[in-house]
Amino acid sequence: MNRRNFIENIALTGSAVAAVSAFIPESAQAAAKQVIYQKTKLHADVVIAGGGLGGCACAFAALRNGLSVIVTEETDWIGGQLSQQGVPPDEHDWIETHGATQLYRDFRTAIRQYYIRNYPLTESAKERKNLNPGDGSVSKLCHEPRVAVAVLHELFAPYVSAGRLTLLLEHKIITATVEGSQVKALGAVSLKSEEELILTAPYFVDATEMGDLLPMTGTEFVTGAESKSETNELHAPEKADPSNNQAFTVCFAIDYVPGENHVIEKPKQYDFWKNFAPKMSKPWSGKLLDLSYSNPKTLQPKALGFHPEGVMMGQTLNLWNYRRIINKENFKKGFYTGDITIVNWPQNDYFLGNLIGASQKDFQKYFEGGKQLSLSLLYWLQTEAPRPDGGKGWPGIRLRKDIMGTSDGLAKYPYIRESRRIKAVFTIKEEHVGAENRALITGKKENTAAEFYDSVGVGYYHIDLHPSTAGNNYIDFGSLPFQIPLGAMLPVRMENLLAANKNIGTTHITNGCYRLHPVEWSIGESVGLLIKYALDKNIIPKAVREKESELKEFQAFIRTQGIETEWPKS
Repeated sequence: MNRRNFIENIALTGSAVAAVSAFIPESAQAAAKQVIYQKTKLHADVVIAGGGLGGCACAFAALRNGLSVIVTEETDWIGGQLSQQGVPPDEHDWIETHGATQLYRDFRTAIRQYYIRNYPLTESAKERKNLNPGDGSVSKLCHEPRVAVAVLHELFAPYVSAGRLTLLLEHKIITATVEGSQVKALGAVSLKSEEELILTAPYFVDATEMGDLLPMTGTEFVTGAESKSETNELHAPEKADPSNNQAFTVCFAIDYVPGENHVIEKPKQYDFWKNFAPKMSKPWSGKLLDLSYSNPKTLQPKALGFHPEGVMMGQTLNLWNYRRIINKENFKKGFYTGDITIVNWPQNDYFLGNLIGASQKDFQKYFEGGKQLSLSLLYWLQTEAPRPDGGKGWPGIRLRKDIMGTSDGLAKYPYIRESRRIKAVFTIKEEHVGAENRALITGKKENTAAEFYDSVGVGYYHIDLHPSTAGNNYIDFGSLPFQIPLGAMLPVRMENLLAANKNIGTTHITNGCYRLHPVEWSIGESVGLLIKYALDKNIIPKAVREKESELKEFQAFIRTQGIETEWPKS
């Protein structure tokens, strides 16, 4: 952004950017102050809708290459599923050394360094090669949502101070101006002041959690499940259902104070949820609020354990340890009275309403339903969950409202697993990444997924679809370490709008392995670099893929920036 134009936009009236939360370090707060605009029209090289991991990574890539950026975010926390949604990172086993971008690994290192600088860790915890504050079993780096927010703001601070990043927190995109295959402007509104802004740029990025820009801009997209006849995927249903999307979850954090009573007021929908038994095409294990669930791979009933002191329970998973973000043993004696864990379990997956395409009224209705389910689960744990001693309930379980930064103690935003998806230049199907489907096609057991000539990143996770709004039980099966094709980020028609979240060109099935934290980051980072390359070359992004020499040059460029485009051959 031209410095003079930026200064001319500074105003005496009208707040345009939300203040940074109080827990962010003072150095970052000073750099990320509120900016007040006289004019409602803001311009940058790229406008990114959505401050989740894809949006942040896209912004970092653009900013470090000299571009100016505007980022809008509906909540007051950037970081998406890692922060506002309260989900510790879901990552593959090789994440410490490869299978993600260098910037993503640097971010993980910065998380660890934040704990080392600011928390009273034990010497043994400090000396661990790879600190895991919570020692949760789901990840090698389970940490508090607020730490992710603080670190992201620290990394953004220099760009904010230089006037090259405008971060519009608590702003929502509500309108779009489109001419043919070009987006000309987006209209944003402050959710606090109701002030409206017009945002213009050569390029726009949809990094929203549900692909909100796609219908707004007339960009072709799909939702829900495609049929087997459409995709020829092994696990696709016989009949398509655009309204069939995965459950969302309203996460929350708890700790445990033995001998105290922290039982919440009985939730208004508790009686419903206490007796609720999901009706699915392939049967659930019984009632939802229970220490059993459907084994995702076999769909047979599987027992779960729960003990808020983190004790091991033999071969049975203790849910307390699953997404634990603070293990008190990593910190000096007495600093924490107990562990802290995140509740994102099968028992609080909400599938009685579809958020994708819902009206604002219905969105709030379903969000409230998800909150009631989560509060009912908490109340059940406090009052009725079976204990090993034969008793019922753990009244010492305490809802940690401060962890999520909300008055009700629940995440600021639902954990979204599935979005609208662009009709892309190239669509990733099960035949490309599914272990079984790929073996059927090639006639041999493969170690890696299909190779994409236009690869701009890599990732891995098994294909993991949670119960859905149409009554599907889990769909969970093996995938292979995969590449991220450039064609999946490019809409078939639009020229200056790119996808950088769960809205890329996947199917309902392959979304199940492309929706996780490091993959979303990789997608966003490559999109930011693509915009830089296209601007420098004065060509549209599609032309980068269509011309072999341009594609090879672009891939060489992104590799110099720490992007892995293929998995090791061994």
